[in-house]
Amino acid sequence: MTDNPHHDDGPRLGKVGLWTFAFDDRPAGELRDGAAEIEELGYGALWFGEGFGRDSVSQSWLLLSATRRITVAAGIANIALRDPISMAAAERALNEAHPGRYVLGLGGHRISDGPIQMDGYAIPSLGRAVTTMGGYLDAMDAVPLNSPAPERAPRRMLAALGPKMLDLAARRTLGAHTYFVPVEHTARARQAMGPGARLAVEQAVVLHPDPARARELAAEHVFFYRTGAPHQAASLRRLGFGEDEIEHGSDRLVDAIVAHGDVEAIEKRVRAHLDAGADHVCLQVLTDRPGEPPLPEWRELAALTSL
Repeated sequence: MTDNPHHDDGPRLGKVGLWTFAFDDRPAGELRDGAAEIEELGYGALWFGEGFGRDSVSQSWLLLSATRRITVAAGIANIALRDPISMAAAERALNEAHPGRYVLGLGGHRISDGPIQMDGYAIPSLGRAVTTMGGYLDAMDAVPLNSPAPERAPRRMLAALGPKMLDLAARRTLGAHTYFVPVEHTARARQAMGPGARLAVEQAVVLHPDPARARELAAEHVFFYRTGAPHQAASLRRLGFGEDEIEHGSDRLVDAIVAHGDVEAIEKRVRAHLDAGADHVCLQVLTDRPGEPPLPEWRELAALTSL
């Protein structure tokens, strides 16, 4: 994969970043203050998801405008929610305004039995995932944009779990952003993509002094994805988790997906991903304070940015 021009001169992600939905329902001023503090804490990248908060493009503008150095990464912008023309135009504008600091993560889920329901709303479904994504990239590349070109070529990554999407990510983009995965998946992803592509791994963590409560919060997170996200359940099957574990949960599954305990325990998991082939690990902090950005935990975990 080393001859892929997308792999050259990519954005600076650092070894450790943050991944969050926590700013979705917060006022813009609070988002700006939080992003600025995250940057000062030394994290290499700030990743955010896309649900029913701000759309990926507007959230990117806010975060990039509030910071000066940190890379802002969409993790991910759902290709079912915007056409390739508007996505390509936004990507160019963001990179023009903030050279070298924006990563466009792209993804979407194949729903064979109709659209996925989120909060009672039907998200448009996609066709075959790899074919659809390849066509979307082709369409973005073909858009005849007349706006000013950025100083550096835009950088994209793909949400990828299975071998075919990982291969597409390595061939067509900077690399892959994986989510809800154990260390074993990181090793498989690196092998599938080869040495040249970037691998940015989301890692859910619970930093809590009570071990029982920490595992409880971790199990709640795993429950949401193992029961409500068919693509994640399929990924777990490929990794050897049985149907009973996927349906009912298990300590083995929870511990594989979520690192919980103290900073040392979380550092151990981050190092395991890096040793398995990850270039970057972005921490999604889970707490028992819904709706409140986990600033205390982000501050404590900032010690890991020196890895």
